[in-house]
Amino acid sequence: MPLVLVLLSAFFATVPMLVLLGIVWWADRYEREPVWLLTLTFLWGAIGAIFTALDGSSAVMAPVGALAPPLWFTDAVGAVLVAPFVEEPAKAIVLLFVAMTRHFDNATDGFVYGAASGLGFGMTENFLYFSASASTGDVGLWVGTVIVRTLYSAVMHATASSVVGAALGFTKFRGLGWMFGGLVGGLAVAMSIHMAWNGLLTLDGIAQAGGLLALSNFLLFPLEVLTIFLVFEATLWHESAVIRRELGEEAEQGLLPKEHAHVLASYWRRLRASWTDPRFTREYVHAATTLAVRKHQHRLLAARNAARTEPYARAVEALRDELRTHASKA
Repeated sequence: MPLVLVLLSAFFATVPMLVLLGIVWWADRYEREPVWLLTLTFLWGAIGAIFTALDGSSAVMAPVGALAPPLWFTDAVGAVLVAPFVEEPAKAIVLLFVAMTRHFDNATDGFVYGAASGLGFGMTENFLYFSASASTGDVGLWVGTVIVRTLYSAVMHATASSVVGAALGFTKFRGLGWMFGGLVGGLAVAMSIHMAWNGLLTLDGIAQAGGLLALSNFLLFPLEVLTIFLVFEATLWHESAVIRRELGEEAEQGLLPKEHAHVLASYWRRLRASWTDPRFTREYVHAATTLAVRKHQHRLLAARNAARTEPYARAVEALRDELRTHASKA
């Protein structure tokens, strides 16, 4: 039986996280991220962040263990303080590198890449916990562990690290000072989410609250996820507004039909238009959307650091030429 449970542990640790990763990728409706970069981010969370967190936790906990405190105290410090302060930066390391690429454009992208790193971390951590439960041969314990960690703990990791990514995405084109503040602020929020989740569960056991604190945790956490989701939707709304404004200017100059600016700013209108307007090829939609994004980024940079705007100005002109080519073929 334990061997069967271990095999099932691998399945339930992997498949739900990959499904959630696909949903997160799809949710970025206007300019989806390249699968290869999203996969690398996920793998960092699953492998690199895990080893980084393990090494970091061991280093931080060594002085605590040397003091020989009660076991409950060591467990509480490890879960409530050390885990959030070590694991959140470990998951966020990859975001600093992704943020330097041309694919990382805004807060929406940050949400997606941050969630990918967190889901990768949750996948590996879940497998370790599932396997530990499986080794006991207690099917009931294993099932409970799978349900709680799949629906809550792994989602917590994705939610927390998505905040860090969103903060980096929001500040990327606003200067290094803003980015540093975004990183620190994002990590503070991520650690708070992590500490709240681990803290209530840990305190429930220490205080012998009979599951009351754990129950409150299960009720509170979905509200936290809902809040982050609403912020994500707000970033999508802002992205839509940027596309509408920037392409509206291009339409006034005759680069594309005026109605296209409104269609391209709405995911559902895009779907309908693809059936009725032969010009709405995937390449056309991508070029127009990227044009809107690069124009917006050029505006942000021009207001703060004009020296950095030249590559974006060239990108804007190249995308305009690409759209003219599409128009000539229509």
